[in-house]
Amino acid sequence: MKTRRTLNAIEKIEKLITPSLNDMGYELVRVRLTGSDRKVLQIMAEKPDGTMTIAGCTEVSEMVSALLDVEDPIQGAYELEVSSPGIDRPLTRPKDFERWAGFEAKVELEQAVEGQRRYRGKLLGLKDELVLMQADDGGRLELPFSEVRKAKLILTDELIAASMRRA
Repeated sequence: MKTRRTLNAIEKIEKLITPSLNDMGYELVRVRLTGSDRKVLQIMAEKPDGTMTIAGCTEVSEMVSALLDVEDPIQGAYELEVSSPGIDRPLTRPKDFERWAGFEAKVELEQAVEGQRRYRGKLLGLKDELVLMQADDGGRLELPFSEVRKAKLILTDELIAASMRRA
């Protein structure tokens, strides 16, 4: 469970690093702060085409470290981790649901829709702020994007093949 303090720190970090990331040619995918005794700040970023290299992670890490050293938005010690979203990536932005339409995903909502919070199926895109999915039983789902708590692609042979073609 995220505390209000954690959410405030994440929001501050997002606002702090996004302009510099964009200037460097990267897009922010996700900021996550975990742990209580040993905090880990995870920054996921990628190029607009969805790629990220080890050198890119290093470049982003150095920039983020410098900004966080000056602004100090996190109380106490923490470990910084910069990574790409990976193949079975989180879906955090509206464009992710469009870009990855046709692939299997899991979606968890903040509030239940028709008595259910967790869904799995094929992404069909985004329309009018609704995540469109085809459920495993063939039914069509329309889930409010504003209620998405967590979403990620499911590692399948089709996803691996598509990722290899995009690389």
